[in-house]
Amino acid sequence: MSGTFLSVLFFGFLLGIKHAIEPDHVIAVSTIASESKNIKRSAFAGIYWGIGHTATLFIFGMAMIVAKNTITDTLALSLEFLVGLMLVTLGLSSLHSVVPHKHSHPSEALNGKSRPQLKSFFIGFIHGLAGSAAMVLLTMSTVSTVWEGALYILIFGCGTVIGMLSFSTIISLPFVLTSGKQINRKLNNVAGIISILFGLYYMYNLGINEGLFSLWFS
Repeated sequence: MSGTFLSVLFFGFLLGIKHAIEPDHVIAVSTIASESKNIKRSAFAGIYWGIGHTATLFIFGMAMIVAKNTITDTLALSLEFLVGLMLVTLGLSSLHSVVPHKHSHPSEALNGKSRPQLKSFFIGFIHGLAGSAAMVLLTMSTVSTVWEGALYILIFGCGTVIGMLSFSTIISLPFVLTSGKQINRKLNNVAGIISILFGLYYMYNLGINEGLFSLWFS
């Protein structure tokens, strides 16, 4: 393995860390952190997000690299639009989670414990779909063989896992420290509202400014 390619991999690792803290990723994981009362669970939520994101990029990215194909603009923007819908849904879910319920059951508590990780994996999976087109273009312009492409995507994925692990741990602190207090509910509401507003803006920008609606109905 040449020194040049090692430099490329290191650069991909740094890009992965940077990619993890893009606004839509941060807001999405923040809604999960707002529902967590435990730093360890929040940290694992970040790890699961990174795993889901990397899995999607690797599977779909490698399929397109091997086939020497790319995603159409319409499909790429539509997958990005799906991220906006997901952000709105996550925001609504976060607001709903702070509504007090009169009854609780053991099964609900069990689901509550596993939910952050499963939700994070799903969110990472969707984000990975939305980023597949850019990942393929970046990989094709950076490496020369299929195995190098596979390694590059995996190293990039390691960067996203570490980046999101660090961020999810940090962002969970205000929610964990205020657990059981009135301000905790307010923080949850803020996280949910931000997610909804950003999701709506994200879809508007894609549909109007990026021309997705015109592509759909042309």
